[in-house]
Amino acid sequence: MTHIEEHIDDDLALSDVSAVTAYSAYHFGRLFYYIADMPLSGYIRKRKLSLAAMALQSSDAKVVDLAVRYGYDSADSFTRAFTKQHGVTPSAARKPGVNLTIFPPLTFQIKIKGVQAMNWRIEEKKAFEVFGIERIFTNEENPDREGKISAFWREAKAGGSYRRLTARAGGDPMGFGGYVEEQSDMFPYMICLIAGEGCDTTGFKVVQVPAATWAIFRSGELPENAYGSEIRGLFQRAYSEWLPSSGYDRFPDRPDFEIYSRTDDGKFYEEAWIPIIKA
Repeated sequence: MTHIEEHIDDDLALSDVSAVTAYSAYHFGRLFYYIADMPLSGYIRKRKLSLAAMALQSSDAKVVDLAVRYGYDSADSFTRAFTKQHGVTPSAARKPGVNLTIFPPLTFQIKIKGVQAMNWRIEEKKAFEVFGIERIFTNEENPDREGKISAFWREAKAGGSYRRLTARAGGDPMGFGGYVEEQSDMFPYMICLIAGEGCDTTGFKVVQVPAATWAIFRSGELPENAYGSEIRGLFQRAYSEWLPSSGYDRFPDRPDFEIYSRTDDGKFYEEAWIPIIKA
């Protein structure tokens, strides 16, 4: 957060901010989104527009100069973004008594809630192999927020690739993301299955998953039509409630898993898998 404030006038990208952390752009962006409940790009935009509003009220800075300072191509695009956040134009923001929407720098506090129980466990797993259907996203697309991963699942099921995948091995496909090079600005996501011995993976993307210790968070029983409804909340609670007080850190640049499966008696549930290491 300090780095962002010190470089707020720069054209900050996700990869620029993640470079000062232990995480790749993909994993830092994902972690930030689950904790802050907004993408990093949205947070930076809100901070810039907040500083612009304060500059308008405390100085005679020109609107076009503020537009350039905070990374907008024109005064018109700056005015549209400013009005969307504050509800008034930059010119109107100079008037005494006008109400503005200011976002202060984000701070993080650990809160012990204890209201809702968490169903979690820790498992150690040897290296294994997955195979499946891959889609490439950019880090800036923020697929969790925009629902692009959900759309990918729907497209795979409608197009027949999902049925071809499930015919190769037993079990329900799972989601797998973040198997990227550390400095990559792209990240792949797979709808995949674990490749058992002798499994035919021809025609599918194959990825090796290294041995790891996993923190696994499980939903309650869900109806079939609630597919995907709990996974975001599981990751969010894992990052914001469990991880800070667990004695573990997230293992940098290892993948996350989204598990969609059934109990022995056919009840549907979801799991969020996070790779961890002792703090």
